[in-house]
Amino acid sequence: MDSQITNWDLTELFSSADDTRINQTIKQSIKLANEFESSYRGKIIGLSAEGLLECLQSIETFEAKLSDVTLYSNLAFSADMTNSKTQALHDKVEKLSANISKQLAFYSLELGKLIKSKPELIQNPVLKNYRHMLERVKLRVEHQLSEVEEQLIIEKDQFGVNAWEELQSKWLNTRMFEVTVLGQKKMLTYGEANGLLPHPDRATRESANRAIYGALGKDGEIFSAALRNICNDWVTVSKRRKYVSPMASSLISNDTQQNIIDNLLQTIEKSSTYRRYLKLKAQLMKMPMLGNHDIVAPLPDTPEKKYTLQQARDLIIQAYSRFSPDYAAAVKEMFDKRHIDAEPRFGKRNGAFCASYYNGKSAYILQSFNGTLSDVFTLAHELGHATHDWYMSRHQTVINTNVPSIVAETASIFGELLLTDHMLKEIDSEKERKALLCLVLDEAGMTTFQVTARVWFEQALYESIESGEVLDYQKICSHWVNARNKIYGDVVEWLPEMEAEWTMKPHYFMANYRFYNYPYVYAQMFVYSLYQRYLQEGKAFAPKLIELLSAGSSKSSIELGESIGLDVTKMDFWKDGMQVFERFVGDLEKII
Repeated sequence: MDSQITNWDLTELFSSADDTRINQTIKQSIKLANEFESSYRGKIIGLSAEGLLECLQSIETFEAKLSDVTLYSNLAFSADMTNSKTQALHDKVEKLSANISKQLAFYSLELGKLIKSKPELIQNPVLKNYRHMLERVKLRVEHQLSEVEEQLIIEKDQFGVNAWEELQSKWLNTRMFEVTVLGQKKMLTYGEANGLLPHPDRATRESANRAIYGALGKDGEIFSAALRNICNDWVTVSKRRKYVSPMASSLISNDTQQNIIDNLLQTIEKSSTYRRYLKLKAQLMKMPMLGNHDIVAPLPDTPEKKYTLQQARDLIIQAYSRFSPDYAAAVKEMFDKRHIDAEPRFGKRNGAFCASYYNGKSAYILQSFNGTLSDVFTLAHELGHATHDWYMSRHQTVINTNVPSIVAETASIFGELLLTDHMLKEIDSEKERKALLCLVLDEAGMTTFQVTARVWFEQALYESIESGEVLDYQKICSHWVNARNKIYGDVVEWLPEMEAEWTMKPHYFMANYRFYNYPYVYAQMFVYSLYQRYLQEGKAFAPKLIELLSAGSSKSSIELGESIGLDVTKMDFWKDGMQVFERFVGDLEKII
């Protein structure tokens, strides 16, 4: 691949880690933080609606200023985690952010006290832009600690649970794995080895699975120590904050309710649709039963088609443009401005992500693009996030861009469905149609069903802690296997190395970021219902989706659903989403 095409250009932010403007921006950010503290410490409790408006606008000014430095340091470090300069800058900015967080800890505390004492401010017309944010503040106020306690938590996190997260990430991205690829032994980076998991050759993908998870399992005690301490830390903090459960904070953060998530998980547990598909896929692959390394594998009779980044770009733009010509604007801009880093390489952070660039009304995407159809869909997914950022940053102030995960996945999954629809219309070959439907069902099955298993796994971890069990490596593995089996039953045969699969899931190791997984399930089902509306309404639906994305976090998830005519509080909502998955399975059955 041409590095000039596949590496991103960060000069719109800063020219390099040595750019003098970085220190200038840091100084300006510190100045704004100091001015904010001087103006508002001890005074927020007495603010009028007009005074609170000025306060909120001031904090947004500060956050916007600091965001460029934090964004650049994270992006540069993710692009090459072995570079000493970018690592030093990343560490410097992390410490700066921690110090400023401590300095401004009073803001959220005093804001909470203000809203608790004057809840009528929430509905004041002067604060209309911040209404929903203030509603969420009211939910959190009962769980706030004193300023000193909040500062102490920030301090202990800096070199505590944050270090465990860094350890897990660095382990994955600084190891080489011996994988037999088409009969030839190769030493590969994690990103390269991980890219072989859906390889057309069964022996190759089995070797990749054994190499990755075998190596992870050998260091299982290290990962179990990390996860055990992270979970125990969270239990302690949750109790200190008087949350009713370890999941309660996540529900507030994701702007949802326990009964809604319970309905979602129950719907998944009662469905046999995914197992029905896996049996069907085993039939297509001429196997009595799928192995775990076959779950997301391409069909054996499908020619291995490789895509260039340019071809992926064109397909995605065409798909987005079919929905609405304006809807492809963000995608075009991401490529035109070289905001995408797609090259697989040593030291690069694994996985894929999209990072919002508020001041630039844009975003940046990191991905290891290996040219597979799956990579094309991943790119379409991340470009959906970029599209969301594109609309949101143009219609919302900084505070209203803090979108909960259940909403943040809307445009990304919708983008995948648009690409699916576009490619199915363009494909004449029955074999290619089967392959595409399987890919879509593989991805949707993983997101809807396998990710649900991850939620159950995380719930089991905290249940173990509450019951006094020690989370050693084998206990954690047993929780993983039990949750996995609730989804797959007896329709998949698992390699013994796969008991260590939980060790490579970065979400479990993210400090103070618990129950990351269910929002993906929520979003998948939510978008399926949205897509059904689109198929029914056609072009008339496009402005509705754009309005939803443009709203950012200015409305609740329930209100966003209502704007499309959906009631996410009802069990029927989730059942409707499941019907879409069932329809895809039915379409595949018709071809067979």
